[in-house]
Amino acid sequence: MEWFSAENVVAVLTAVLGVLASVGVLWYERRVPRRKRIGYRVQMDTPIGSDVSQGRANVRLGLFNETPDMADATLVLLRVENDGSQSIGDSDYTGRELHGLTVEFTGRTVRGIAVTQSPNADHLMEHFTPAGGMRLSGPLIRLPRVPLNRNEHFKLLVLLTGGSVGSPISVSGGIRDGEVRPNKAARPDEKPPLFGRAARLITVALTICVVTLASIILVRDDSPPPIGCAGGELTVTGSTAFAPVVRELAEKYEKECEGSTIHVDAHGSNAGIRRLADQGAEATSGSPALVALSDGPKPDGYPQLRENRIAVSLFSLVVNDRVPVRDLSLEDIRKIYRGDIRNWKVLGGPDLKVLLVSRDANSGTREVFQRRVLGRNEPAQSSRDCATKDDPQSAVTRCELDSTEQVLSTVARLPGAIGYSELRAGTELKGLHQLAIDGSTPSVDTIGSSAYPYREIEYAYSYGQPPADSLASSFLGYLSRGSGQDVIRTHGHLPCATPKGLRICGAD
Repeated sequence: MEWFSAENVVAVLTAVLGVLASVGVLWYERRVPRRKRIGYRVQMDTPIGSDVSQGRANVRLGLFNETPDMADATLVLLRVENDGSQSIGDSDYTGRELHGLTVEFTGRTVRGIAVTQSPNADHLMEHFTPAGGMRLSGPLIRLPRVPLNRNEHFKLLVLLTGGSVGSPISVSGGIRDGEVRPNKAARPDEKPPLFGRAARLITVALTICVVTLASIILVRDDSPPPIGCAGGELTVTGSTAFAPVVRELAEKYEKECEGSTIHVDAHGSNAGIRRLADQGAEATSGSPALVALSDGPKPDGYPQLRENRIAVSLFSLVVNDRVPVRDLSLEDIRKIYRGDIRNWKVLGGPDLKVLLVSRDANSGTREVFQRRVLGRNEPAQSSRDCATKDDPQSAVTRCELDSTEQVLSTVARLPGAIGYSELRAGTELKGLHQLAIDGSTPSVDTIGSSAYPYREIEYAYSYGQPPADSLASSFLGYLSRGSGQDVIRTHGHLPCATPKGLRICGAD
């Protein structure tokens, strides 16, 4: 086990941070004294006089038509509250004077005061008396030693003259084991925060650690190493239709198994079978480092080749997008390839000549098409450029190409062209679309339950039995039952190793 892997380090740090946070909170609760705090804030500061020097226009009616000396009058609403964690008694005020707090309105003169208390705190009002130290003098208001429980508050509505709106307003005084400071709490119409600042910081830190750990787990590749991971060199040949799958699997295998190199050299199923048979016969000992993939079973006459059933492959007819036809009956397909239907308008399409783009004789995809769909061989080649006939006597315009990629690109380029490919490749190119057959569309999800005929098992062949510790043996196991099954399914094939694939591969 790799104890110092990235995910283990993050997991340990997350756990340590969580423990330290819990211990820290407990220590703070037990050892750090809770502070007493009086907070204040200005909830309103507005002109009520007519003096335009205030910089604001206001409209006055009734009793606000002031006397001349109130032309620069302002009205301030000041909230004073206990926003600490402990209650404050009258003995907690530390000043030598009778009063407890002093409010100063810099540059203004206090003319009158009205006091209101918080709900369910009527007892506070008995403290706001001259005997308790309540008085005003110029810019100052002396406030009594008002006891405040947690979250209790009172408000001062103050009438002032002189100065301007926005002039500094401060509250000062001494609190034992506490302080007086501007209030940072939410306004009355705002929702108070659910957690304190410390709790939010801890939550954010823990969240970052957890998200980082989850990201590492998701991003890293947890797939087990290939079965019997082996080094060396191996060449995979054969099917061009299955080649995209093999290329991705080869790259994945090389990353998981150091010292392994896999070359993919696909030239068609039959060509791959012949190459494997020839190299096996020439080998002086053992099985050559060569695997051949075939769309369907090998031809007769190669008893030395050992088969491995890999997946159920679906194939599809593809047609140029200029032809809007989406479904063809099996009979119409056969008529097209016999030359009985030579123009798409016969099938309700545009006035375009039918162009047959096919694979050469080495192709397993072609053999499957002939066996499963046509029920006979395709007609002879009659065109080299896939667009014009070289043989005027031929009933069809038909060309042969070396690979699935060439077929797809040619069908996409030529209006009226029709061809075939393995399923996933047919869905990725632009300029062409797939055709259903007798109303059945090719789908991995419906294999075994639909009547779609154009399908075949994908075989991997070796020359005899490769040594158990060889790269050929390991890669064959990786293809047929290893972690490469997800890649096979991603490309639109059904692995034979799955329960559904096992039934189909065993029955066909």
